[in-house]
Parts: sequence; structure tokens; C-alpha cells
Amino acid sequence: MIPIASGVRVWIATGHTDMRRGMNSLALLVQEAFTRDPHGGDLYVFRGKSGKLIKILWHDGLGMSLYAKRLERGRFLWPSSADGLVTITPAQLGCLLEGSC
Repeated sequence: MIPIASGVRVWIATGHTDMRRGMNSLALLVQEAFTRDPHGGDLYVFRGKSGKLIKILWHDGLGMSLYAKRLERGRFLWPSSADGLVTITPAQLGCLLEGSC
């Protein structure tokens, strides 16, 4: 589990994202499409088209990290929104990653 400090916001990119994107490309997406600072300490969560893979982009103050989780069966539940970004709590992220929602 990612050690999330209190006050950190978790943003979910609605829809699906090309999972061939790496750290720099996802950071650029956060900056340009969502007009957010990818180096601000928030977590950004992206889901692939099949729904079986997510990537989490996070800058912890020292450097950028990219986490990935792939499901063997099932799919990640994902919100749909016209805004492109939805914020959730760190507890909801833990629930999402563990599949215990």
C-alpha cells in the first residue's frame, strides 16, 4: 500500500487512458488536460480501456513514482464524469485497490 499522508488528495481520471503512457506522459496529461500540478503531492489514478489495469502517479516531494496494478479477474469500478477528474479519499483508494468496496 502507498503510504498516503493526511491532506493528500486522490484524483481519478474518468474514462480510460492509454496504458502505454509512462510517467512523463501521464504527468503531462495531468498538467495540460486537467490543469493540475503533477508535482504538488496529490495522487492521480488512471484506468486502462479493459478495466483490468490502473496506474497511479505520485510525486512525494523527492521524486515522481508510478505504480501499477493489474487484476487477473474482474475489473476496477470506475466513475463516469464529464469533468475528466473525480476526487476520492485515501480510504476509498485503499478500498478500490483491495477490491473490498
